[in-house]
Amino acid sequence: MNGEEFVYDPVMSVAAPLARSQAGRLWAALLAATLLNLPLGSVYSFSVLLRPLEQELGIPRSALSLVFGVATAGFTVGSVAAAFLYRAAPAPILVFASAVVASGGVALAATATGLAQLLVGYSVVFGTGGGVAYILLQQGVNMLVTRRRGLVNGYIVSLYPMGAMIATPAFHACNEAFGWRTTLGGLAAVLLACGTAASLLAWHSAARLARPAGRVERPAALGLTFFKLSATFFLAASAGLMVLSQAREIVATYGGAATLAVAATTAITGAIAAARIGGGWLVDRFAVPHVMCAAHALALGGGVLVTAFPAPATAVLGLGLIGVGYGFVSGSTAGGIGLYWPPADYGRIAGRTYIAWCLAAICLPVLAGYLFDVTRSYVTAMLIAGLANVTGMALALTLPRRGWRKEV
Repeated sequence: MNGEEFVYDPVMSVAAPLARSQAGRLWAALLAATLLNLPLGSVYSFSVLLRPLEQELGIPRSALSLVFGVATAGFTVGSVAAAFLYRAAPAPILVFASAVVASGGVALAATATGLAQLLVGYSVVFGTGGGVAYILLQQGVNMLVTRRRGLVNGYIVSLYPMGAMIATPAFHACNEAFGWRTTLGGLAAVLLACGTAASLLAWHSAARLARPAGRVERPAALGLTFFKLSATFFLAASAGLMVLSQAREIVATYGGAATLAVAATTAITGAIAAARIGGGWLVDRFAVPHVMCAAHALALGGGVLVTAFPAPATAVLGLGLIGVGYGFVSGSTAGGIGLYWPPADYGRIAGRTYIAWCLAAICLPVLAGYLFDVTRSYVTAMLIAGLANVTGMALALTLPRRGWRKEV
């Protein structure tokens, strides 16, 4: 086990019967997470907004890439902060409040006249509200689920790309018919409606966000495993988020028509969603390091294909492989957290893991936008992504094969 030990928290031995008694309401917690996370996942459709924003506001590609990058920073701040809110109010109120904040941020972005307002509305307010909501809903599910934890968490993290798969064609059609401001205004309305429904479902699920008051709190230590897991996730996300944030324009750069570019973006996000579910399912059956190493190898193959055979068709296939590899790593990370740490610590650990996701979104996607502005090409960015995948393969194999669940 690489010299690391995972200690079973005896507090969980009294929490488990409570979770089993409420397992019948797990469906409500899962439905709440589904309803709100799908529209929040539209952040992955940001590439569809790049061109109209460039044309109307005159903002360069690198600066717009920064909007996406800072949005992930806002998401990370919200996801880390969520663990400190568990006892501030009941879960339904917290979920509704976070949805209102996210909706308000998108509405503010819809009226933007320049980069600053886009950063405040879309990146800071929308990103932070979305991050809080995501962890609150994920924590609620994990306090109820008692089996197939990897599969369940793989499903939850698949909701963002599923939402993007729905939003990408919808955003494109709305941009063409009414403009990007109407697109963002519609998203704000959907977030508010879905947030209201999710809060009602969270109330019905009766899920706890924390251990019952009065019990001794002994948060699990992060340790070396946390940093290894986060670094492996970071390396996959660097390549994957570059694809998600700029897939439409990357395909166009390799000669793909606008219709192909939009269809490819939609298909890639759908493939990532399926891979996230698959990654969670796999870690219920195979060792986390083996799943992650294979996923990085798959992404590497995609990068090699795009670089060696530049053409519209190979660009779509190669970007799809990079995205699927990232999806498998994301799903196995979510499932791995459930294997390495107890349920009550899930949201706290997951929130801190998303710091790696944030750093990945700020690094390679922004750098790729800058390199495109300078060279009008994504070749160098693809080479950097390949190097990240090679490093990720090596690092994944250093992760422990066993976690706290197999020690009891």
